[in-house]
Amino acid sequence: MGIPGSPDPSSQYLSGFERWQREYARSRTRDVDFETMSGVPLDPVYGPMSWPETTELDPEDASGDLGSLDGGHRVSCRHRAESLLGWPGTPPYVRGPYASMYRSKLWTMRLFAGFGTAHDTNGRFKDLLAAGGDGLSVAFDLPTLMGRDSDDPESAGEVGRCGVAVDTLADVEDLFAGIDLGSVTTSMTINSPAPILLAMYLAAAEAAGVERSRLSGTLQNDILKEYQAQKEYIYPPRPSVRLVTDVIRFCEAEMPRFHPVSVSGYHIREAGSTAAQELAFTLANGFAYVESAVASGLAVDEFAPRLSFFFNAHIDFFEEIAKLRAARRIWWRWMTGRYGATDPRSAQLRFHTQTAGVSLTAQQPEVNIVRTAIEALAGVLGGTQSLHTNSMDEVLALPTERAARIALRTQQVLAYETGVAHVADPLGGSWFVESLTDGMEALAESIFARIDEMGSGSMLEGVLAGIESGWFQGEIADAAYQFQRKVSSGRRLMVGLNAFTEGNEEPPPDTLAIGSEVEQVQCKRLTSVRMARDAGAVDRALKELRRQAADPAANMMPPVVDAVRAYATLGEMVDAMADVFGRWEEAPAL
Repeated sequence: MGIPGSPDPSSQYLSGFERWQREYARSRTRDVDFETMSGVPLDPVYGPMSWPETTELDPEDASGDLGSLDGGHRVSCRHRAESLLGWPGTPPYVRGPYASMYRSKLWTMRLFAGFGTAHDTNGRFKDLLAAGGDGLSVAFDLPTLMGRDSDDPESAGEVGRCGVAVDTLADVEDLFAGIDLGSVTTSMTINSPAPILLAMYLAAAEAAGVERSRLSGTLQNDILKEYQAQKEYIYPPRPSVRLVTDVIRFCEAEMPRFHPVSVSGYHIREAGSTAAQELAFTLANGFAYVESAVASGLAVDEFAPRLSFFFNAHIDFFEEIAKLRAARRIWWRWMTGRYGATDPRSAQLRFHTQTAGVSLTAQQPEVNIVRTAIEALAGVLGGTQSLHTNSMDEVLALPTERAARIALRTQQVLAYETGVAHVADPLGGSWFVESLTDGMEALAESIFARIDEMGSGSMLEGVLAGIESGWFQGEIADAAYQFQRKVSSGRRLMVGLNAFTEGNEEPPPDTLAIGSEVEQVQCKRLTSVRMARDAGAVDRALKELRRQAADPAANMMPPVVDAVRAYATLGEMVDAMADVFGRWEEAPAL
């Protein structure tokens, strides 16, 4: 099977193509017949080789609002493709971060799981791995997300209901019992208490004989989007950003295979933002973390290669693909231009994608399988590195085992039956997709300009100012209101919700129920851990936590690890740091 085109050393475009050829030649491809069902061979990537080099276009006519990026000069179609599209694995990475993309490695198939006790979730993890999943993604219950112990009065009625309950290291040891943490990747959806859960994870792994340097996975640890959208914050924004930065510094030094932050647009979109707002707010938060880490003394290329992102794959198929492609080009331009990154990995935006929970309907929930498949396909065609597919019943309750298996099978059909993994960026060069990609980028840049202005030239200060003033929250609320107006008026149709309602009268499927006995079992477990631990060691560890928190130059991860090993509870550690940092209360919008 040939590689498309023939090199022409005089062409800028083909010099980029030659770089792609060299990268692709170094790749190991999967043992797969890269051909259609009719036996037609498929090249690893396609481009405008047939466009005549002499054809000249006005850049503004060629790509709309972004023509100014070419400085107003007339350029050839090939040169245009070189500067704005490139090739997979080469700048500006719009066509994908890797030269061979899914020919070498399929996306990681993650299923979000967590319910009840750690023992309950451990069983689900093992079922998912046995069914062919190759990455774990942990959902924590609301008390854990908010940094409260299961026996806290504020936790009553919520223990284990929307995720797994974690109070101490003992729970994390149970959560991963019998699972080789050196051979799986683990994503943890945790934010305010992220340093504590990371410490529990590495302590459990080391107790099982897996060195921290071998651990691979992702910690969400994106606190900025909590103030903007999800509202699961504990401390004020500035000390919270310090904790994120401490984790970045710790992972850079101690956990080279772990991604310390997953900058998350998913929750921004679920709160009601537009796709353009999701794109812009997410990348702005990423720029803010870059500035904070650099201010802490790290060089950008020391940590940026392991920053990752998390996007929503919503139901507007082509807009979602364009959003993901635009994200890579923006990240490359800002990281190399504004932040001076020289390591190519710092500019290669990599991300996880999850299908849109808010697109699912309680009415006719089986139709959600269709929605999820379409959204997952958008994520794949957009070049995602890992993917989570929502289960059809998640709009009703936590997924049943059967629904979770169907969600995984959806990914497997895409990967192994459709052929979409054979060619990198198969929609690249489409007039429609490229125009949408340019348009999404232009909208995002206009939002960046506003944030930069709020921060007087600092994206970090602009994001913090936008949070403290309620600007982000207001923008998302306005977008959500406008969308709901369209649904309520019938201008936007949703199957089963405001149109095509035949079948709505059918009874809902059986759902997973979490009984009150889970809370009783978890609280009893917590009491036993408290009785068995060394109370003096816990007191000393918490005292040290407070002391280090009061020192702005200290990294909080080492004292958190020590407190975890003493079996201090999540709530005790959170309270100790809150004694120094305080707790955040959002000012109501008037």
